[in-house]
Amino acid sequence: MELTRPEIRGTFGAVATTHWIASAVGMRMLERGGNAVDAAVAAGFVLQVVEPHLVGPGGDLPAILRTPDGAVRVLCAQGPAPAAATPDHFRDLGLDIVPGTGLLPGVVPGAFDGWLLLLRDSGTMELRDVLEPAIAYARDGHPLLPEAAATIARLAPHFAEHWPSSHATWCPGGRPPEPDATFRNPALADTYDRLAASAGDTREARIDAARQAWSRGFVAEGIGAYLEEAEVMDASGAPHRGLLTPDDMAGWSAHYEAPLQIEYRGWRISKTGPWGQGPVLLQALRILDHVKLDGLDPCGDAFVHVVIEAIKLAYADREAYYGDPDFSDIPMERLLSRDYGAERAALISDAASAELRPGRLAGYEGWADAAIARAAREPAALAEPDGGEPTMAHLTRREGDTVHLDVVDNQGNVVSATPSGGWLQSAPVVPGLGFPLNTRGQMFWLEGDGPSLLRPGSRPRTTLTPTIAEHEDGRVLSLGTPGGDQQDQWQLVWFLRMVHHGLDLQANMDAPLFHSLHVQASFYPRRIRPGEMLAEPGLGDETIAALRGRGHRVTVVPPASLGRMTAALRHPDGSVQAAATHRLGQAYAIGR
Repeated sequence: MELTRPEIRGTFGAVATTHWIASAVGMRMLERGGNAVDAAVAAGFVLQVVEPHLVGPGGDLPAILRTPDGAVRVLCAQGPAPAAATPDHFRDLGLDIVPGTGLLPGVVPGAFDGWLLLLRDSGTMELRDVLEPAIAYARDGHPLLPEAAATIARLAPHFAEHWPSSHATWCPGGRPPEPDATFRNPALADTYDRLAASAGDTREARIDAARQAWSRGFVAEGIGAYLEEAEVMDASGAPHRGLLTPDDMAGWSAHYEAPLQIEYRGWRISKTGPWGQGPVLLQALRILDHVKLDGLDPCGDAFVHVVIEAIKLAYADREAYYGDPDFSDIPMERLLSRDYGAERAALISDAASAELRPGRLAGYEGWADAAIARAAREPAALAEPDGGEPTMAHLTRREGDTVHLDVVDNQGNVVSATPSGGWLQSAPVVPGLGFPLNTRGQMFWLEGDGPSLLRPGSRPRTTLTPTIAEHEDGRVLSLGTPGGDQQDQWQLVWFLRMVHHGLDLQANMDAPLFHSLHVQASFYPRRIRPGEMLAEPGLGDETIAALRGRGHRVTVVPPASLGRMTAALRHPDGSVQAAATHRLGQAYAIGR
């Protein structure tokens, strides 16, 4: 198989991200003597500048870190709902679903505190050092991605009429920028420059001072002053005020958690808890552990069919049972058990299922019933261009998705992170700060039973889902992709092809992808398309015809139009590999 990119190999370290500039910046940190955490933090801040339609400073962050001593932990920088966010508040406004844009779906912006907590505890460099590249690209400019320019051009009339602060930021001189033009965001550069100047007696104290300046200082004050007066148009078709306050920001901070883990064919896979969708990958693997995959053609209809059916079952459980475990007693032990995986695998037949089939766990039947009822609801009509996470799940508007990064170093640190939120299309720019707020609150439900119901202080069930997997022979894999509800679907396909078919990193990146639309969408207006799936034509006409014969409603998309995977691998001898997809032409892996 001819590769689209070289297989990156070396002994020093490697960085793979969804933008070549961020990958270069991360590698620069390694070359300067920093470790994988320093590189990840620097790359993460640069991604906020160069991919503003996919991630922003006001967004959120899950990351998984493996340290040289073998410890694995999850960083949760997913901000919660404001104290004033209740279902009754939305119902009083005449809403039965949280809008996908504007100020009303805003939650606490968590990414900045998360990156700094990671840097303080596991990095080695000063905040100024890791922020300087992002400051420079925001102030001096960067080549604006064509898809970012297209997003701005599409929304420019909306910005001009309803979100003037966004129009001033994204349309300098009153006009949308051209693709590949040098684009600047001086207000964001000033914000990060001011944060980087935070004082303290030690490196750790300086980092903590910047965290305070964000959550209790000038950033929180600027957000609070804006939200106190602002009332803006959102996807409901009416203007609304936001619910976030400085007290919400001051009362929250990022934290660490133990990962959820299972064993599969010699690999131990680590994912976030059920406040993210990560456990669906583990559930799908539990199901497929009872299906014979060895010997199946990785592009054949038998392989694609069983993987799609396992995805349907795992995602149905996501809708019924996932949410913030601090607010609900979520039966994860049962959901990840081998026995439950066998029960679910027994539901897979030779024909495609068109039903939403969450498991009916004893004592949780109401949650399953609520998930089925929500899937049957009529989706809300879009009143303006969709501001949810662009996920490449449809054909009419291929904007991209969020961002991802993987870093390994020669000390044994491995980082997988999937930052997102705060997209330029999601909410107005906060005047003077240079970035929009988060709209992750659109992932809450306002009715029915279950852990994803909106509650003050609870985390929205995010789709962001980094992966670290450790093999019993000592290999450590960092893996991830943007793509909303598709993230764990594409990662599952990639991981299975590596484990069962021996595909190396870059060859796996270049293999044709597919995914199911038979899942309740996490983003406004929360559509579901029973029995539908998308497939790249590289699967072959014979496979696609056979899938349709099994009852799948297959839409063939343009070649190389699904997924933006990146990965990095550390071998037990200390050598490293990295790879990045060629899709969209901007992800890149660098290493030596």
